Amino acid sequence: IFPSLAQAQASVANEVYQELGQPSIFLFCPTEYCSSLCSPSPSRSCYLLTLGQELLPGIGVIWTGPKVVSQELSAMMLEEVEAVLQRRPVIWDNLYANDYDCRRVFLGPYMGRAPGLMTRLHGLLLNPNCELQANFIPIHTLGCWFQSELRSCACADDAGMETAAAPGDSQGPQEGSYSPQEALELALLDWVAEINRQALEPGR
Repeated sequence: IFPSLAQAQASVANEVYQELGQPSIFLFCPTEYCSSLCSPSPSRSCYLLTLGQELLPGIGVIWTGPKVVSQELSAMMLEEVEAVLQRRPVIWDNLYANDYDCRRVFLGPYMGRAPGLMTRLHGLLLNPNCELQANFIPIHTLGCWFQSELRSCACADDAGMETAAAPGDSQGPQEGSYSPQEALELALLDWVAEINRQALEPGR
């Protein structure tokens, strides 16, 4: 009875959302949930354009980035997605997901996400390693990234337009900005302390 898949999905999502009393968090994962799945591109996808028009404004839309597992996320990409969906996306970050290759475990710091992304997001979810204990560094460094983003937002609010960087200043790291290497070192210190604490517990 629907002329397209997108209209069918939007209709069902809207009805469920309203039936549940329009909760503050209600997430919808589209069939085209990253750029590589869009035809021909996110901004020209009839499917995403329809979702942007038909989904009720309070429904959050999940997006993984350029690919299912995205090594980098840029403000330009998020702006394109926001324009077509008519809302800021919720990033479902698969950077550490290893369910597709359980022989690998990802222990590096949270990285590849451009500074200032938080203002372009409705939310961010981290898809972790399947192994619980392997997620200490990913979650710890994500916390460092998030705190850095909060500080950047606070500085921008305090200083107003004066915080705008000059055209040639956008490349190098700025004072107080997120450093993956520093975040990794802090996470390792806390992880070793946690391991030592657990080792001293009775019965360990």
